[in-house]
Amino acid sequence: MTFLPKWLTFLKGKEVVIANAIIAILTIGGQQLFSFFTFSCPCHVGQNLIYGLAFLGVPALILLVVGYALNNQTWRLVMGKSSHFEREMLSNWLLKCKLLCFVLCSITGRALVAPVTWLAVTLINGSYYICAVSEYVPVHYYGAAPNVSAAERSRILATFPCRQLVPPELARARDEVILLLRYQSQVAGWLLIAVVVITVFLSYCLASCFSPLSFLHFRYWNSYVHNEQELFDEATEQHSRLYAMQNVRKFFGFVPGSENVKEIRIPSLREWQAISGLAFLKRVDKEHYDYSLLHDWALKERASGKYLRIDEDPGIITQL
Repeated sequence: MTFLPKWLTFLKGKEVVIANAIIAILTIGGQQLFSFFTFSCPCHVGQNLIYGLAFLGVPALILLVVGYALNNQTWRLVMGKSSHFEREMLSNWLLKCKLLCFVLCSITGRALVAPVTWLAVTLINGSYYICAVSEYVPVHYYGAAPNVSAAERSRILATFPCRQLVPPELARARDEVILLLRYQSQVAGWLLIAVVVITVFLSYCLASCFSPLSFLHFRYWNSYVHNEQELFDEATEQHSRLYAMQNVRKFFGFVPGSENVKEIRIPSLREWQAISGLAFLKRVDKEHYDYSLLHDWALKERASGKYLRIDEDPGIITQL
């Protein structure tokens, strides 16, 4: 019975590691499905390189952009405004640069999980790399097609990723070239993984060495930030719902879920038109905004008009 609580305690505060692991697993699965259903090397001179590099690099670039876009810290950095305390603290240009670099490195580190996983898995698989560079292999090392022109040799090499297009007399040379390219691709993939792991480890070590907090103090700070964000999100949801309920009640005379509703408000045509346009964030003063057209109407208009008492004859409408 105590096994599960212990695991939950162990995993608490490791949400970033768990999230990165899930992203990596999903990326690996997506890459395998992507390769199985969509990848088909053209086996043609001049097209193999573009095709292979496109499948190798474009998805990684897309995943990198998505990683930046899905990180809340990115939008805090873009949309955030400096407080008075921050402006005083950041008057030191060097300190400001250090803080900016730290935030950018943190965001980039999270965003690189998926693209690096994609590159590592595709390189270890080898198919994209083989397709991209097959026509550039010095095949004369294997004694294949020694009496042909360079253009013809490139054309023959470009067909190597497609077994059915290779002449029978070059089958052995083709197998040796594929083995060589797969060896190069897999070595590059494992080197990429090793470099990333070492870089991440050294980054954590350096960050810990230069941190002003002790180990236990850092764990407490991490737990505090996590709990504060959870509570803030819950309060944001409840606060915005209660605020919206006031505006909805003013417009309709009740809110969904209310019990013993005695009357409802009948909005006028002008009021319907007032809240039916495109909603844009509207600045009211230096400190406040109108979040929607209904919000703007509720702040400006008085809740008067026709009301329908629902416990009486529906044909009877009273003017309040």
